[in-house]
Amino acid sequence: MTDAAVSTPWRERPYHRQWLLGQADRLFDFFQNRSVNSRGGFFDLDVAGRPLNPDNPVRGIHSTARMVHCFAIGSLLGRPGSDAIVDHGMQFLWNRHRDPAHGGYYWTVDDNGPRDATKQGYGHAFVLLAASSASLLGHPLAGPMLADVTEVLEARFWEERHGAIAEEFRADWSPIGPYHGQNSNMHLTEALMAAFEATGTRAYLDKAERIADLLIRRRAGENGWRVAEHFDGDWQLDKAYAGDRMFRPPGTTPGHWLEWSRLILQLWVLGGRRHAWMPEAARGLFERAVTIGWDADRGGFFYNLDWDDRPDMRTKLWWPAAEGVGAATFLCQLQPSAFHEQWYRNIWDVIARHFLDEAQGGWHEELTEDMVPAHTLFAGKGDIYHALQACLIPLYPATGSLARAMLGA
Repeated sequence: MTDAAVSTPWRERPYHRQWLLGQADRLFDFFQNRSVNSRGGFFDLDVAGRPLNPDNPVRGIHSTARMVHCFAIGSLLGRPGSDAIVDHGMQFLWNRHRDPAHGGYYWTVDDNGPRDATKQGYGHAFVLLAASSASLLGHPLAGPMLADVTEVLEARFWEERHGAIAEEFRADWSPIGPYHGQNSNMHLTEALMAAFEATGTRAYLDKAERIADLLIRRRAGENGWRVAEHFDGDWQLDKAYAGDRMFRPPGTTPGHWLEWSRLILQLWVLGGRRHAWMPEAARGLFERAVTIGWDADRGGFFYNLDWDDRPDMRTKLWWPAAEGVGAATFLCQLQPSAFHEQWYRNIWDVIARHFLDEAQGGWHEELTEDMVPAHTLFAGKGDIYHALQACLIPLYPATGSLARAMLGA
């Protein structure tokens, strides 16, 4: 692409901005009313937008917290009905996921109480994100929840000697294994930045910077900007680990390289641009993902790679494409180049052609290698979070989190 072709990037063109907002609106339309469970929390939805397992569905803490976060964004946009969704989710997090006996938040619950009572770092990261986003609206539970989950993260999860969090505990806080995972720490980095923006408390940002230093500057830097997923108790790489195929796939996951690319630039900006390694890391993570993680023949990012950079699961999921948009947006604004603009367009081309479900709404969450809708990992359309942010991040300055940027717009 020539310099002339990027003189007016897509994200600055009125039609493209209108198109993005229209796609965000379609996602809100798909999830807003259909997801609400009158008995508390939210339903996961099938491909047509009907509740999966409507009689007594299991509610995961990350799904509830993400709905709170996304409809806090809806409220900031001025979308009618969003405040009720935020309140519905906040009440469920506080009254049903929170453990009144031992503290912390259960991983999953159903109508009868905890289904999986473990305390997961991944889930607590999203509680922090939900509370931070709800605090921008002045929700009455946001302050108590923010204080509560901050205390739990500090007292139970944070490991000062490593500068990152432990992964998981039983309900009584007895530890589960020596495993450390990057995914929970990555999402905590996102949430810590949101909490910093909501409160101005520098300790949140300090922790985010320490996690990024461990996982990206050191561990990913040692592996040619490949983000490793799984580590032992001393944060040494465990290449042999193979856990849950959805949440802990073996090898490496290019979608997380893209997610970190955006988060590192966001952290760089929020931290006063004082860490010189961060822009280089963001560029390197993105370049690696589009070079060895992208299917050059059919399009889309392979879900995971082995340690020889070969696709392991050749499935194409929606969320790496969504995160690719977010990363390209931040790079186009903060490290502009024709390369990043071209990839912004490439990724949207594939999303528009293959992932958007024009007939039934929402996005296809899983495609085969040949770009045909499939359901080996995901039964339906359970999540608005990644797709919504992909549609909205390009509409705002790359100065911090989406919700905070919207508040300042």
